[in-house]
Parts: sequence; C-alpha cells; structure tokens
Amino acid sequence: MDRRSMMTGAAATGLAGAARADDGPAGFDRGGVRIAVEWFAAAGGGPAPAVLLLHGADGLTYAERYRLAAGLVAGSGYHVALPHYLDRTGERRVSYATLRERYPLWAGTVRDALGWLGRQPGVDPGRLGLVGISLGAALSLTVAAGDPRVKAVVDTSGPLPEGLEGRLPPTLILHGDADRIVPVSNARAIARLLADAGTPHEIQVYPGQGHVLTGPAQFDAATRIAAFLGRHLRGA
Repeated sequence: MDRRSMMTGAAATGLAGAARADDGPAGFDRGGVRIAVEWFAAAGGGPAPAVLLLHGADGLTYAERYRLAAGLVAGSGYHVALPHYLDRTGERRVSYATLRERYPLWAGTVRDALGWLGRQPGVDPGRLGLVGISLGAALSLTVAAGDPRVKAVVDTSGPLPEGLEGRLPPTLILHGDADRIVPVSNARAIARLLADAGTPHEIQVYPGQGHVLTGPAQFDAATRIAAFLGRHLRGA
C-alpha cells in the first residue's frame, strides 16, 4: 500500500479548517496502557453533543489533517475527541499483517474512549456520535452496533467489518466509486445491511473519487456531515 492510499485524513472526511487541541492531549488508561486523547472544545457555552473522530490506518502520520477536521466540527458546536487508539498496541500506524488480530483491542479502546467522552465536563452524554475514516469507520460501526450511547455514525471510505452484529444508530455513508483501497462494494453492503435492519441511513457514492475525496466531492461531504450530525445529535 503506497503512502497516498493510506492518507485518510481531513481530505477524506471532506472537512477543512484551522484549530489545535486544547491544552494538549488528555487521556485514559486501557489494559495498563495510557491512551492519549486530543480535545477540541465546542464553540459556545453550555452542555453540547460530542463526537469521537477516529483516524485511519495511517495513525497520526497525517495528524494535522485530522486536527483540522476536528477543529471544524468543534466550530460547529460539538466537542470533539481524537483518541490515539493505536497506543493500545504501541503502533504509529497499522501493520496489515496483524490488523485482524489487533482489531478487537482497538475496538475495546474506542469503547473506553466513548465512556471517557461521556464523562467530560460540558458534554451531553445523551448525544454522542462517531465519525470514522477508513479503518476508523469500520471501528465506528463495530463499536456502535448495539451500543445505545451512540446516536449517530459517519462512515467515510470504510470497509464492512467482519461479523458486524447488533442494531446500528442512524448512519451516513460516504464513499468514492473508484476507491482501490476499500472498494465501493463495502459501502453498498453496509447500506443493504442497514436497510434490512430498518436503520435510518444515507449513502452518497462519488463518481470517479478514490479513497480520499477531493475537489467538489470533498465540500459536498462536509456539507452532508454537518447536516447529518445536526439532525441526529442536535435535533436541527
């Protein structure tokens, strides 16, 4: 897999902006390991909905792209946490030779991060969401399945997780039909699974787009994400 194919940062989410984590990484312990979390406070005051932003297999190789994405979401009125879930296995980016073995460890770490998120000051624990990119999208679906804490999921360029079970919350699926890393058939399979379960969902497939959305598709995705989170986390 080449460097560009693993670049699943803010360009993939369709988000851009300028921000940095407030007061540096926070964190929690999981399995005796410290998991760093970068925190982006919501604009405005009072209790606010919150999301976990889950990076892709590149880890934090392209960290600033994820931070830019988190900053824009925070500017829209959501607390955003960017957990370094690969800390659980001591990796900077994913080794594909051990991905299947370590996936459950990362999923458990994301579940703990979700609990941590709901306990943060100013967070409304009844309005939590997951926004995942590529591997982070698969983890979002795995964690959200059957977990009533999660009220919305955004899946950008994500694969269908193996053995996905449990009822999912409303889900937005964004994918390029020319994605060579995670074929668009994954997005359509996820949409069928949601439709069969009667789960509210939206899917947008972008013609000619690869694993990383670019140009007009990038901006369209940003608009869709904002509207989707507004409906399901803010009731807008």
